Amino acid sequence: MSEHIAMVMTGPGEPPAPQTRGIPDPGPGEAVVRVRASSMNYHDLVNLMGLIPGPWPRVPMTDGAGEVVAVGDDAAGVLVGDRVIGAFQPLWLDGTLTRAFQRETPGDTGDGWLQQYKVFPAAALVSAPAHLSDTEAASLVCAGTTAWSSLEAGAITAGDVVVTMGTGGVSLFAVQLAKMRGATVIITSSSDDKLAAIAHLGADHTINYRTSPEWHQDVMAITDGRGADLVLDLGGPDTLAEAIASVRMEGTVAVIGVLSGFGRAEIPITTVMTRQINLRGITVGSVAAHRDLCAAVQAHGLRPQISHTFDWRELAEAQRVQQAGEHIGKITLTIE
Repeated sequence: MSEHIAMVMTGPGEPPAPQTRGIPDPGPGEAVVRVRASSMNYHDLVNLMGLIPGPWPRVPMTDGAGEVVAVGDDAAGVLVGDRVIGAFQPLWLDGTLTRAFQRETPGDTGDGWLQQYKVFPAAALVSAPAHLSDTEAASLVCAGTTAWSSLEAGAITAGDVVVTMGTGGVSLFAVQLAKMRGATVIITSSSDDKLAAIAHLGADHTINYRTSPEWHQDVMAITDGRGADLVLDLGGPDTLAEAIASVRMEGTVAVIGVLSGFGRAEIPITTVMTRQINLRGITVGSVAAHRDLCAAVQAHGLRPQISHTFDWRELAEAQRVQQAGEHIGKITLTIE
C-alpha cells in the first residue's frame, strides 16, 4: 500500500474531506506514524470553525497516537513498532517557552493528525503508556498536558487544594492528576448530573456555579478562609474574577481557556497585588512535560475519562457534541 487517506480542509470553516495522498517517507530525524486515533479539543473546534489562521489546505487535529512504521536517519529514541503520541508543540522540547517554539502546531501551522499516516519529528514523539488504548493515549496530548503543566505551575503536592472548572477534558485530567499527587480537589459545574457522573474520579468537593454564582465564597468556606493553592481557569472573561477571588495569598491562577468567549476580562488589580497572586498563562506544555505526564500516567495506571468515541468520518458529530457541551471528559476519534 503506497497511498493513504487524509481529511483535508480546503479553506477556513470548510468541512474536512477525504483526499488520497502518497504515504510519506521519513527524512533525517523523522518518523512515520500509522495514525490510529485522535481526540477533539476546544482548540480543534475553533480551528474547524475557521477561526485559526494558517496555510490552506491543511489536515486538522492537534492530537494523535499510533504506531511507528518507518524511521529516518538520526531518528533517535523511536523504533519501528513503538506506540507513540505526538506532542502539541513539537519544537518546544524543554525549558522556557519562546516564540520560536510556537512556530509549529499540528493542525494549525501545517497538517495535523486526521490522516492515516503522518511524518513527525522523532524527538517530539512520546511513548504511549502501555495500559492505554490508542484513543485513550491520543486524549493526553492537549488536554492532559495542559492539566499537568497547570499543576506544575502551581507546584502542587500532597495537602494542597486545587480548584478546576467544568467536566471537560482538561478539568477531569486535573482532578485525576491532582488526586494522584495527594491534593484536595474542588470542581465546579453548572450541572448536578454531570458532577454526579464524575464522582468516581475522586473530587473531594463539588460546586454548582449556577446555584452558587459567587462560588469563591464556597471555596473560602471549604478552605476555612485560606483559599485554594491553585485554580485552573478555563472560562476566561466570565470566570477569571471568581478564580482570583478563590485563590490563597501567593497562590496561582492558571489561565487556560476562553470557554465564555474571547472578550476582555475584568481583573481585580488590588486583589492580585495585595495578595501577591500569580497569574500564569498555560499554553499546553513542552515535549518534556508531555513525557513526564505519560510517565506518571503509566506509573499510577491512570485511565482518561472518555466520554464519546467516534469514527473519524463522524467528525461533524464529534464537533456538534463538543460545541453543545454534551461530553463529560474527552471526545476521541478512531482512524481506521
